[in-house]
Amino acid sequence: MFIAMNRFTVPLENAEAFEALWLGRESHLDRMAGFVEFHMLKGPEADGMRLYASHTVWESEAHFRAWTRSDEFRAAHARAGDSRKLHQGAPTFEGFAAIQHLSADAAA
Repeated sequence: MFIAMNRFTVPLENAEAFEALWLGRESHLDRMAGFVEFHMLKGPEADGMRLYASHTVWESEAHFRAWTRSDEFRAAHARAGDSRKLHQGAPTFEGFAAIQHLSADAAA
């Protein structure tokens, strides 16, 4: 399993527009081999800013890398420039390989 995350720091006055942009976009993720799930996370507020994180789970890092080179990726990010004015600086990417996975389903 591979988890790809991007963190965004958004001024509070832009939070509503930032959320609307993400909630209204077509991600094209469901067309990709190895895609498991996506979450857009709304984090804490501090100093007039709100933290957000996109969280995508893939079967493997290879599947994630294939996504970043795909036509679907280009289509999903075609309006990415629209969000630059909504968040501060560039998003911070973090990629993680899972070394352990526990779930409620496995415990039952």
